[in-house]
Amino acid sequence: MFKQILTLMRGRAHEAEEAFGDRHALPILAQQIRDAARGVEAARRAVAVAIAQNRLEAENAERLAARIKDLENRTIAALEMGRDELATEAAGAIARLETELQNARQVQAEFSGGIDRLRQAVRQSEMRLSALRRGERLALARDRTRRLSNDAPGENTLADAEATLARLEQRQREAELTAEALTTLESGPDPAALAEKLAAAGCGRPLVTSADEVLQRLRSRMNA
Repeated sequence: MFKQILTLMRGRAHEAEEAFGDRHALPILAQQIRDAARGVEAARRAVAVAIAQNRLEAENAERLAARIKDLENRTIAALEMGRDELATEAAGAIARLETELQNARQVQAEFSGGIDRLRQAVRQSEMRLSALRRGERLALARDRTRRLSNDAPGENTLADAEATLARLEQRQREAELTAEALTTLESGPDPAALAEKLAAAGCGRPLVTSADEVLQRLRSRMNA
C-alpha cells in the first residue's frame, strides 16, 4: 500500500510539472531563444577573433619570406666575394628562418581549416535560431488567436504548448548531435606531430632545413 502511495505521489508530481511547463511554454521558449541568441553572438565573435589571428599569421609568413629572400641575395654576394665564413653564418640564419616560415604556414593552414568549420557551425546556428524565432512568433500568434476566439481555451493552449515544446526539444537534440560531431572532427590525430614523428624515423624529407643544404642550393644558383 505504501509503495502504491509513493508511486501515486510521483505520478501527481510529474503531472504537475508537465502542467506547469504547458502553462508557461511561451515565456520559457522566449528565454531559451534569448539564451541561444547570446550563444550564437559569442560564437560569431570567436570566429572574428580567429580570422584576425589567421591574418596575423599570414602577415608573419610574408615577413619571414621577405627576410629569407634578402638574406639569400646577400649570401650569394658573400660567396662571390669569397667570404665563405660569413656566407656559412648567413646560411644558418636562412635555415632557421625557413623552418620558422614552414611552421608559420602550417599553423596558418590549420587555422584556415578550423575557421571554415567554425563559420559553417555559426551559419547553421544562425539558421536554427531564425527558425526558432519564426516558430515563437507563430506560437504567439496562435496563442493570441485562441485567447480572442476563446474556443476551448484549455485544450488549445495545451496543444500549442505541447507543439512548442516538441519543436524545442527536437532542435536542442540537433544542437547536441552537432556539438558531438564537431568534437569528433577536432579530436583526430595531430598531422604536425605525426609528420615530425615520421621525419625523425627517416620517412620522407627532413622537416628542418640544414645550413649545408642552403649553401649547396645557393652555390648551385651562383654557378648557374
